[in-house]
Amino acid sequence: MYAFTYVRPNTLAAATAALKESEARALAGGMTILPTLKLRLAAPSQLVDLSALEELKGIRLEKRALSVGALTCHADVAASPDIRRALPALAALAAGIGDAQVRNRGTIGGSVANNDPAADYPAAVLGLNATIRTDRREIGADLFFRDLFTTALEPGELIREIVFPLPKRAGYSKFRNPASLYAMVGVFVADTDSGIRVAVTGAGSRVFRSSPLEQALGKSFTAAALADVKVPATGLNEDLHGSAEYRAHLIPVVARRAVAAALA
Repeated sequence: MYAFTYVRPNTLAAATAALKESEARALAGGMTILPTLKLRLAAPSQLVDLSALEELKGIRLEKRALSVGALTCHADVAASPDIRRALPALAALAAGIGDAQVRNRGTIGGSVANNDPAADYPAAVLGLNATIRTDRREIGADLFFRDLFTTALEPGELIREIVFPLPKRAGYSKFRNPASLYAMVGVFVADTDSGIRVAVTGAGSRVFRSSPLEQALGKSFTAAALADVKVPATGLNEDLHGSAEYRAHLIPVVARRAVAAALA
């Protein structure tokens, strides 16, 4: 691990000021940045610990939306009575992230900002067309996820909360790597006021929407409607865990399970 300065500000203003230093990095749950530092794959000049920022924690249920503070941990999302009642697909997704240690340390904002191509939350954010509220602006889900570990966030910009519009029904399912528990393929389906949205994580360099699946579910929101849908393998991930063709085959299979969960 390379040497760095550590600060733990008590206010959002102090945190954003600290992040203006060249090569400063934010620390939320630490699920990615700390292993990266240990392996000397990153060398920030300053690590800005956000854990004291109570204003970035908490869950708020509004009439037609659910707001989740960026520093809310996965375990709290999974256990929240409001989320389990209003958006059970999000609670189930959070309950399936990693293990108990990860769920009690990792945060929703950290996961979304990191944009790991196999992370679960990006599928929910994109599938529900959520809004990412930062200390500077609001960013729609369709514009947020740019590429591998790359988002629309500018240097030093912090996520404050994520606002999920409540769908008519939604479901999530994933085919997990048994070692890492990350999604080889994860699919979030949502029947929203603006139509059907299907977001796929784990299969490509970033989370993406699947037009073939959306079109099929737009005609009939049933698992059977996806029986003959084919997803092209072009551009999908290929590694020792599975070929691009294998992931292409998994996407509609996992999508059918997500639809079944939405209808349960």
